[in-house]
Amino acid sequence: MQWTLVIPLKPLARAKSRLSDTAGDGVRPGLALAFAQDTVAAALASPAVGDVAVVTDDALAGRELAALGARIIRDEPRGGLNAALAHGAAVVRSTRPESAVAALNADLPALRPLELARVLDAAAEFPRAFLADAAAIGTTVLTAREGAELHPAFGPDSRARHRATGAWELPLTGVHSVRQDVDTGEDLRAALALGVGPRTAAAAARLLIPGQ
Repeated sequence: MQWTLVIPLKPLARAKSRLSDTAGDGVRPGLALAFAQDTVAAALASPAVGDVAVVTDDALAGRELAALGARIIRDEPRGGLNAALAHGAAVVRSTRPESAVAALNADLPALRPLELARVLDAAAEFPRAFLADAAAIGTTVLTAREGAELHPAFGPDSRARHRATGAWELPLTGVHSVRQDVDTGEDLRAALALGVGPRTAAAAARLLIPGQ
């Protein structure tokens, strides 16, 4: 099964505010863009992924991610993460109603294409499924096969919220790169330890993170 990934990305100027302990205001937008670029590049290289749609109103991010091969969808609802994901999935299915769609976080800079393929292949067994993040509280992937709606419920405690909607939690091991999203400095260090993509590596090197 080939999946269409829908990746939401807020305007870079407002992205990654919780990284303020590690990256200053002038650095965070570039770091957020690097995360998204490495995420999209790895996703497009996954054998389970047919294409990637990024929902964003940020002009710079749109240009850079389109250059990697992503389709850019304007965030017309401007109602937050879940509204952006629902809109992106609807746009994808407006031309391909039978598409299998998956929401993917934009902050997975250590993402490995084959690990993502393992997650998506496992998700293909269920109408809807999700993968919990490394903290076991949030969600990094939410899937909906053909005929099923995505019903995104991202935000605080999204692992419990997605389980409550009837999505199947994928009990996979060995997919650390798909679970490791980056919200805090500690998360960034964990991602760096896994091995991040080239854009994030370059951006993180400028932060002079101890031990890197």
